[in-house]
Amino acid sequence: MSNKRNIETICIQSGWQPKKGEPRVLPIYQSTTFKYETSEQMGRLFDLEDSGYFYTRLQNPTNDAVAAKITELEGGVAGMLTSSGQAANFYAVFNICEAGDHIVSAAHIYGGTFNLFGVTMKKLGIDVTFVDPDAPAEEIAKAFKPNTKALFAETISNPSLVVLDIEKFADIAHSHGVPLIVDNTFATPVNCRPFEWGADIVTHSTTKYMDGHAMSVGGCIVDSGNFDWNKYADKFKGLTTPDDSYHGIVYTEKFGKLAYITKATAQLMRDLGSIQSPQNAFLLNIGLETLALRMKKHCENAQKVAEYLASNDKVAWVNYCGLKDNKYHELAKKYMPDGSCGVISFGLKGGREESIKFMDNLELAAIVTHVADARTSVLHPASHTHRQMTDEQLLEAGVQPDLIRFSVGIENADDIIADIEQALNK
Repeated sequence: MSNKRNIETICIQSGWQPKKGEPRVLPIYQSTTFKYETSEQMGRLFDLEDSGYFYTRLQNPTNDAVAAKITELEGGVAGMLTSSGQAANFYAVFNICEAGDHIVSAAHIYGGTFNLFGVTMKKLGIDVTFVDPDAPAEEIAKAFKPNTKALFAETISNPSLVVLDIEKFADIAHSHGVPLIVDNTFATPVNCRPFEWGADIVTHSTTKYMDGHAMSVGGCIVDSGNFDWNKYADKFKGLTTPDDSYHGIVYTEKFGKLAYITKATAQLMRDLGSIQSPQNAFLLNIGLETLALRMKKHCENAQKVAEYLASNDKVAWVNYCGLKDNKYHELAKKYMPDGSCGVISFGLKGGREESIKFMDNLELAAIVTHVADARTSVLHPASHTHRQMTDEQLLEAGVQPDLIRFSVGIENADDIIADIEQALNK
């Protein structure tokens, strides 16, 4: 059998590999600690001389099996689970940044991440410059500084649904000697594998499509293993110079392509502790097993809903890259030929107040903070997830005041459309 398996098979078979007499289904290792026979055995784990488990804050067998599955789905070399997507994005950047450093980020990103970079990380001494992802490469390049350590963007931005030109961003990042970090939450590796287009690190809010059932919050970071940290050793000293907290280990020398994830686990998770619980990892794995099936249905339904909205005279505008007249349609065909995601944004004639009235009249679709699970849901970002932003910041992030984020579930598409129709009629 070929070593390269198809995505549907990876969703089911990867991660947990039981040996003779072990459970067929991934077990929950619901334990904070793990027993050893001698003090020397435990000591070698703390020195990173042996691999193994000693405290769930750093590693847990359930979590590692699920991280391994996501890593294979993305085509990376190593991955780690975090307690949330926010923690994943924070760790992904903080793993290579410190006070006095700078990052460049697409402006069209999730509101929580925008606030993380623009407010919270600034308090840690890490500055950010936000750029228009649709801007020409030479304009984006102007945002880079000598102390820039990373370029960040989302495959499909939440909620503005900008489709990232991954190759363009990868070329910009690499020409400045920094990695491209891509949040692939909305597309998932079923529909897009950013590493194949030059991205170096991928993050996920596994809370969304990967979990699929709105049961467990979580995140994940996956490293491609392709970025050469040693080539820019003076820039990434946390990876290329001795770590005094581990007796002078140099991560790139000792762990090679596993250096980035090893440091994130052994250093950041040790000190900050945003671990995903084994119970949540177990639930996440159940969701991953049906990810390929669900993404196909989400995309089929979203296409039908988007086409209905585009034809309705009460709708002012619709943004969904599956529509042929969408500005991102060609990019989506390039990077996501089999479908993008189930999230649509649109506005109604009459503006913000009409959009809010429409949402209040929906019956099947629920008004929730969540997005991207099996149930159809709806949100008004300007009033909810992005309400901490000024009007200027909203527009910079691609969030119009009347924007409705409509997350199409896997119910029957006719029922979803009927719910929209009755709400519009009211």
